[in-house]
Amino acid sequence: MKRDSRQILTELLVLKAQGWDDRAFAELHDLWREDVRRMVRVAIGRAEDSTEVAQDTWIAVARGLPRLQDPACFPRWLFQIVRRRSADWVRRRQRERLARHAIVAQTSDTRDAAKSPSRPTAGNSTLAEIIANLATAERELLCLYYEVGRSQAEIAEILQVPVGTVKSRLHTLRERLRTQIESESS
Repeated sequence: MKRDSRQILTELLVLKAQGWDDRAFAELHDLWREDVRRMVRVAIGRAEDSTEVAQDTWIAVARGLPRLQDPACFPRWLFQIVRRRSADWVRRRQRERLARHAIVAQTSDTRDAAKSPSRPTAGNSTLAEIIANLATAERELLCLYYEVGRSQAEIAEILQVPVGTVKSRLHTLRERLRTQIESESS
């Protein structure tokens, strides 16, 4: 874990917030807000709904913060909450979508009701478009490493996998992205 000024400030704010200091919690929120939003957007794939999931995350943080035993673990703990809240949101939306499809299928004989949207092809895609078409877990991994700046060891703790798995997944993703970009440029 990096012991930089942000990490030290985070630990101090966690300790103060655990003592019911509202101003410290607000500062902690401000310090980590953008990283949480970034992770939520990556996890759910919809920027317009990311505010709702981010708010749910911060509510869970406020409720659980008094039970956090090691303030140094706050970033890992926070990102685990983000992942769980995002997954809950995705599952809820999938259930709602399935329910809507079932209702449409029962009330109409429309063939298109059961079809799922197809993914765009990679022809002349930008890197952002290629990344947008990756699986959620792959986008989360790239976001944690490149956008949020977490180390491989921290990502391993957040994802609850061995460090070697994180290294391997990052390497595989880089190679796949490189291959896809090279194939499109030729």
